[in-house]
Amino acid sequence: MTTPVTVVGAGLGGLTLARVLHRHGIPVTVYDADASADARTQGGQLDLHEHNGQLALQMAGLTSKYREIIHRGGGAQRVLDQHGTVLADVPDDGSMTRPEALRGDIRRILLESLPADTVQWGKKLVSTTPLDKGRHELTFADRSTATTDILVGAEGTWSKVRALLSDEKPTYAGMSYIDTYLHDVDEHHPAAAKAVGNGAMYALIPGKGFLAHREAGNTIHTYVILNHPIEWFADIDFIDPDATKRIVAEFEGWAPELTGLITDADAPPILRRIYQLPDEHRWTRVPGVTLLGDAAHVTVPGGEGANIAMLDGAELGEAIAANPGDIEGAITAYEDVMFRRAHAEAVAAHETIDLIFGDGAPHGLVSLFNGTDEQSD
Repeated sequence: MTTPVTVVGAGLGGLTLARVLHRHGIPVTVYDADASADARTQGGQLDLHEHNGQLALQMAGLTSKYREIIHRGGGAQRVLDQHGTVLADVPDDGSMTRPEALRGDIRRILLESLPADTVQWGKKLVSTTPLDKGRHELTFADRSTATTDILVGAEGTWSKVRALLSDEKPTYAGMSYIDTYLHDVDEHHPAAAKAVGNGAMYALIPGKGFLAHREAGNTIHTYVILNHPIEWFADIDFIDPDATKRIVAEFEGWAPELTGLITDADAPPILRRIYQLPDEHRWTRVPGVTLLGDAAHVTVPGGEGANIAMLDGAELGEAIAANPGDIEGAITAYEDVMFRRAHAEAVAAHETIDLIFGDGAPHGLVSLFNGTDEQSD
């Protein structure tokens, strides 16, 4: 009988792994801290790329399902200056190179592809205890336990499974995102709708700015980006309506259609501090356990995080399925590829962040979108 696999974390990477294992008839159980699949929102739109995210869904047999949830036209991109002037405007070309879809919808089709009892909800992992022969015992907040021969940590930045493999802990990357949402934008927020357009909008200067996206359902989801020490945010109560005043003060003199992405938000802003592991994070092989996605290689948001988490999951699943008699060899081979890919993507993510938010902002991004190498003064 094929050895069952235990996954901690029902995010996109963990669910992709579970789906690939299920397709190969390998028993898998996923434990997740959330009370249910709908316990919280799943973030905004993702552009899944052909060579990783879309490839992972192909390996999972879900390409047709994915194409049903794509936000057509959502791949448009534009750059504005702080006064609202359009500096670059790239329409959606309708290709499948980097189509947009809501993260929640991608997660839904993954969940729907699995037997109903695959994910055990309300299972917050408290600790992991090594046993003999590569086995591990999991203890959850509800005092229940589980024992497994193959354990995969897929529970993101603050993974508890990681401690079995590595002493590294994520450190603050020097920047934070503040999420805001505008709903029914064509009717209630026409100025913002016009500024953002049909897809992604970037309005940036060095160290701060707006990254907004027109999402399916007539919603604008904005990330307000600020490069500040973590202490700067400590005394801001984001539930308090006055919290936005300190954020808006950072954008004094900016166009009202841009600051309105904060002041006119239809829900309290949400702070998301950005953390990272070392670019070359890796570990010595430990029998019976491995990691994928942000649990293994969280870095600054360069546009590939969910994509490579899903590819991690798909490749790990295929490796286990292809080598049922040598699981350790399968995981070793997976980790070798994953380590090299993760390092390359982390380096590229830092380069992307520098291009978008660095000293040359917004001119590097404008040059990229316009297909030129010119840099403005």
